[in-house]
Amino acid sequence: MTRGPVLIDLDGAEAAQPDAAPAVQDDAGAPQGVAMQQVAALAARRPSRLARWFWSLTVMLVGFVASLAAWDYVTGLLTRSPVLGGIATALIGLLVLVLLIIGLRELAAFGRLRKLDSIQHNAKDALVSLDLKQARGVVGDLEGLYGNREDTAWGRAELKSRQGDVLDADGLLGLAETALLTPLDARAQREVEAAARQVATVTAIVPLALADLFTALTANLRMIRRIAEIYGGRSGTLGSWRLTRSVLTHLVATGAVAVGDDLIGSVAGGGVLSKVSRRFGEGVINGALTARVGVAAIEVCRPLPFHATKKPSVSGLVGRAMSGLFSRG
Repeated sequence: MTRGPVLIDLDGAEAAQPDAAPAVQDDAGAPQGVAMQQVAALAARRPSRLARWFWSLTVMLVGFVASLAAWDYVTGLLTRSPVLGGIATALIGLLVLVLLIIGLRELAAFGRLRKLDSIQHNAKDALVSLDLKQARGVVGDLEGLYGNREDTAWGRAELKSRQGDVLDADGLLGLAETALLTPLDARAQREVEAAARQVATVTAIVPLALADLFTALTANLRMIRRIAEIYGGRSGTLGSWRLTRSVLTHLVATGAVAVGDDLIGSVAGGGVLSKVSRRFGEGVINGALTARVGVAAIEVCRPLPFHATKKPSVSGLVGRAMSGLFSRG
């Protein structure tokens, strides 16, 4: 039986140094924006040729069977009751007409997107070659594109009154960019900020496993579609999906969807992620990646490349979007 503390002397053992102990690592690691990276992977993944054949044949077979069933039903109904058969025929005819209108609108949407691509391509060529004639053609296409829009009336009037005084391609396209596209750029940036705010908020607050993925997918689809509408490329359902795939494929190819130290530093303000929960940090990163997608969508949908005006920065967009939502320390 001992009558006090026992002191064990370990000869040669070094004294413990708390400040030299390794930092405790979080098993989950730093926030990586998992939801946005999954959205990018899903949208950018190209289906195999076998899968495309499978779905094409399935759609054709289902359409063929449905049309035959409708034909047999209508002809049988006409035999039993001409009045009811006539009503069914009229309804099917209206359905076919609506489907035809939808198809024509989708084709028109693809045409508008191709128009934006054409203007942007010609503008880049004019800036490289400094061809004044080609630049004037681009300005004419822009005036035709925005000729029926009230929100560009002031810019079109300003451009029309001043373009005769500009005698070089660089200055003419710069004038068109500042007069016509500056208010549209502001609207597009507000759409990006709203989408980034929504994705970040849902990721940080809603604990459901797939809520952040669903929100990121729908918010980015809606954001890209609205950006296209702002710049004059009102896209349909198929056009929006194709545009989204183009934007995200470009981001995946360039590695812009990956989370780097530059993104964390610009968004986190040098340590805010260490002061809040991991869920909030994940929300900030998902919001920042959404802003990256938005900037890429602006570059794709904008009829003129950024030349006279500065391209919006991700850190600035995220800073305005997250103002009031997350502490910046």
